[in-house]
Amino acid sequence: MPELPEVETVARGLQREVAGRRVVSVTLGKTDFMDNPAEMERLLPGAVIRVVERYGKFMLLRLNPAEPGEETALLVHLGMTGMMMPKPAGEPHAKHTHLVALLDDGRELRYVDPRRFGRMAMLSGETLQKELSRFGADPLQVRLEEFLERIRSRKARIKALLLDQSVLRGVGNIYADESLWKAKIHPAQLGARTSLEQTERLYHALQGILEKAIVLRGSSISDFLDADGEPGEYQLHHRVYGREGKACPRCRTKIRRIVVAGRSSYFCPNCQRAPRGRKHAVRTKPVLRRGASKGSAKVAAVKK
Repeated sequence: MPELPEVETVARGLQREVAGRRVVSVTLGKTDFMDNPAEMERLLPGAVIRVVERYGKFMLLRLNPAEPGEETALLVHLGMTGMMMPKPAGEPHAKHTHLVALLDDGRELRYVDPRRFGRMAMLSGETLQKELSRFGADPLQVRLEEFLERIRSRKARIKALLLDQSVLRGVGNIYADESLWKAKIHPAQLGARTSLEQTERLYHALQGILEKAIVLRGSSISDFLDADGEPGEYQLHHRVYGREGKACPRCRTKIRRIVVAGRSSYFCPNCQRAPRGRKHAVRTKPVLRRGASKGSAKVAAVKK
């Protein structure tokens, strides 16, 4: 699922390509992932795309509506397979194209999403502000003092805190694992038990990794393409994510995978020592022993 660097990459591409363009007409395909398709059909035609920006893992297409009124924006979440990019109007539509916005320069802004795990919503005024207020600080803009407070005042595991969008908006599994490895913090460490030095290291590691990933246009694990239809390159620089059993780039210990906050978490057991008293802080998903039935209680935890 696209995280902050991938969404930032797409938003910058769309800002470059479509900001200032007027929407002439809108055609919708499947709308089950759209909050209010009728409002989109009503408000988008005639509106000018004033600016395209990232907000956490969302994109905001801020609009100057055809009829002046409340601040209005199209909120877009790419989900797992969503892509949004401008195309020449004469180019055939790809399968699973669910939004086509004809622009005043003859191009079409298209949203393609085979699995439709994304989200679209036309939001205005208080509804827009209420939606945005649900999210925490932007990790690229938050000051060190606020970051320390948001992490060290909570008893949740630090991996869970990084994934919690009400704490920090935009961080997902890839960049949480990469940042924790760089800062030498175990993913099951409690936020409240993380030292000041550790938390400061994490702050700088997270910002540095996110900034580098943006320069490299994000990570293309499976389906991600930017607004120009090109894959990212940061996956070539992953140190732990998806590298179970491979050597840690720092100490050559084999990378392990555990489950923290319901998500696979990759870490180096030597560089990122488990919290005191919790040698195996979190186990991976149990699997059946050979010969045991699905209903049997004979299960064994995967130990790697």
